[in-house]
Amino acid sequence: MDDYSGYGYGAGVSALLGLIWLIVLLAGPIFYVITAWFLMNIFEKAGVQGKWRAWVPFYNGMIFFKLGDVSPWLLFGVFLTWIPFLGWLVGLAVAVMGILAAYRVGQKLQKDGAWIVLYILLQPVWLGILAFDSSRWNPNIPPSAWATNSFLADRTVWDGIPVQPSAAAAPGFAAPGYGAPQGYQPPAPQGYVPPQPGYGAPQQPGYPAQPGYGAPAQPGYGVPQPGAPVPPPAAPGAPVPPPAAPPAAPVPPAAPPATPPAPPAPPAPPAAEPPADPTQPPA
Repeated sequence: MDDYSGYGYGAGVSALLGLIWLIVLLAGPIFYVITAWFLMNIFEKAGVQGKWRAWVPFYNGMIFFKLGDVSPWLLFGVFLTWIPFLGWLVGLAVAVMGILAAYRVGQKLQKDGAWIVLYILLQPVWLGILAFDSSRWNPNIPPSAWATNSFLADRTVWDGIPVQPSAAAAPGFAAPGYGAPQGYQPPAPQGYVPPQPGYGAPQQPGYPAQPGYGAPAQPGYGVPQPGAPVPPPAAPGAPVPPPAAPPAAPVPPAAPPATPPAPPAPPAPPAAEPPADPTQPPA
């Protein structure tokens, strides 16, 4: 009877362990798919090129570290957790670095520092909120406290991943990558810009330059030659003395001309001669 009860107890424990192992096998891929989906949306907000990066194991964690201003190479410390008596310290250090990266990612998505508590307790919930809320990525925040630390700070430049303003590439290792906009640039001032010395009007294609043509100069001003000394201003001339005597009075106008003579009288008509014969009519 005791042997039978012991056999039944062992079979029940084995069945329970098998059920737990089956749940872990099923929950692991589901958890990974949900986490990668959330990371894909966060990476898209941050300007990461290529959604496939969020689905690559371990590589997506390196990108998350990089967006959080933490060196992505530190994530390789998880491969040292198998060392006896030292592995748990390395694993704890990597977990703390992940919390620091999540803190910076939350700040760049307009989340206060208190949100890091939700990341520690319920990481999938934290990722889901940041992935689907209306927050926008803002890399122009104050630098991190470890920005000057050469061990913790991010100094890498990867193609397709935005370069954070607080990250500086190591000398000699700057590779051409995708850069995020570095803040607002003020527009150029509108208005008149004086021409540069030696600048001439552009020539039209196919037309030779006209000899002696140049931009019109302002009267009394010459174009200073670059590097030539500026001559001192000329000394003021002597003042003009006042006139010795007042000017003479103006001459009065001459007398008006005399009245023109009367026109000549017209000539008198010739007198008619009387007819010789009074009975005859005049000719």
